[in-house]
Amino acid sequence: MAGRTDPAPRGPRAALAARWRRWWLARLPRTDTLTLTQRNIYILPTGAGWGLALTLLVLLVASINYQLNLGYLLTFLLAGSVAASVHLSHGTLRGLSLHLLAPEPQFLGAATVLQVQLHNRRRSPRHAVALAVQGSGQWAVADVPAGGSAALQVAFSPARRGLQDVPVLTAQTLFPLGTFRVWTLWRPAAQVLVYPRPETPAPPLPPGQPQTGGGASASARGMGEFEGVRAYQRGDPMKLVVWKKAARALATGSDDLVSRDTHQSQRHELWLDAAATGLADPEARASRLASWVLQADRLGLDYGLRVPGHDIRPAQGAAHRRRCLEALALC
Repeated sequence: MAGRTDPAPRGPRAALAARWRRWWLARLPRTDTLTLTQRNIYILPTGAGWGLALTLLVLLVASINYQLNLGYLLTFLLAGSVAASVHLSHGTLRGLSLHLLAPEPQFLGAATVLQVQLHNRRRSPRHAVALAVQGSGQWAVADVPAGGSAALQVAFSPARRGLQDVPVLTAQTLFPLGTFRVWTLWRPAAQVLVYPRPETPAPPLPPGQPQTGGGASASARGMGEFEGVRAYQRGDPMKLVVWKKAARALATGSDDLVSRDTHQSQRHELWLDAAATGLADPEARASRLASWVLQADRLGLDYGLRVPGHDIRPAQGAAHRRRCLEALALC
């Protein structure tokens, strides 16, 4: 399985930051359910918080120099509000439980959506809880009702096919004043399976291979159709119509219906073989085979798959399609 390594950080500062990040993340246990406590919540002032602190300092100095009672009142009132906001911000995340649902397999090039459930056992609601893939800056925000739960969805785009870890997630809140950021880092234990990117445009299916003892030579008809199907003819039984293909044709305004050619299907088997792609690059081969699997599945054909380490006998259906795509993802 081919993979892509992350580019090396440039500069000593970036390298030091990357090393610090790896050390920190290595200390976080992998888990799909995380309960936030004082041990895994961090808090720091935001830019607005530092600006407010500077303003309070100026107000305090001015009040001292000019003996302004109203200045004292305003300064300590704002300082007290900020102190209260620290407690509220920390309490917004403290005690909250996060649970990641198992992610569905996805094709390379498409976004993988992660669904996270937020559970609140407290008798008061939690406001403005945000979640994002670390470093993405794409925040999903929700309020969690008292004694209830809420759902958040975040997405990321895998860089390679195969089985890989879910990226680190960040949960945070700026509630109520935005002067302090309370956050946590979360390393889920779940993994996501990434199928190869289907080749576009899809090439024609390979010709069928004669079954043992069939005695017929393999050939493919035009328009890229496998011999197991043919154009619909008046009088064909309804059960022979390939309805998946018919639905797609009707959706596009075409009347090109096809029927199963039982005579040809009995004599030929459709094998999607890595050697039949004619491609040397492993990623290009996997991409073409994935495209063929999807095409054969849409046509409702029986098809088999041959890739290194896997020899899957011809069949059809959603389970067979998934098995073939998993083999392509992991080969």
